[in-house]
Amino acid sequence: MDAALALYDWNGRATAAAIQTVGMSEVLVRNAMDAALLDWARKAGRSDWLDALPLDARGLADIVEAKRRVARLRGRATNRDQIIPELSFGFWRYLAAPRYLTAIWMPALRNAFPHGHRDSRTRRREVEARLIRLNATRNRAAHHEPLHRRDIQADLDAAIDLATWIAPEVGVWVASQSMIPAILAAKP
Repeated sequence: MDAALALYDWNGRATAAAIQTVGMSEVLVRNAMDAALLDWARKAGRSDWLDALPLDARGLADIVEAKRRVARLRGRATNRDQIIPELSFGFWRYLAAPRYLTAIWMPALRNAFPHGHRDSRTRRREVEARLIRLNATRNRAAHHEPLHRRDIQADLDAAIDLATWIAPEVGVWVASQSMIPAILAAKP
């Protein structure tokens, strides 16, 4: 029984470390993607990308829902600085999907990860793979599912990769701030 309780306790700490690390990645990725999309929209003569991005029905619904949540929570008109954080990690992950290669990735989002692979198509695949991994980790952790069989070192590596591809010094920062190494060292 003691071993099971120790593993349960470790899993709680691992969950916190995973949420912290994925949270850092989510904010970095979302800000980098938002900046690249905003730059793309402005070059196309638009003030913002939120109403101009060629998204499928799901993506459009995500933006509409984010705007509704902000309006409901704030009780007033929304602005982009409130809407962007309301878009889920899954929303940002889907922007790196193959279906958006020519419409969104090539003209805009490849620029969000300037230090990634030099081939833009390979860069998209690598970014998407890491986003899928971190989104799965985030969902497991948020739903209190066990992490003791998950390779959370690989999750940390994915977070560091994404951050490094945005800016190398940011990758160093994520590596230095993540609690995952200490949690792995203390695994029962």
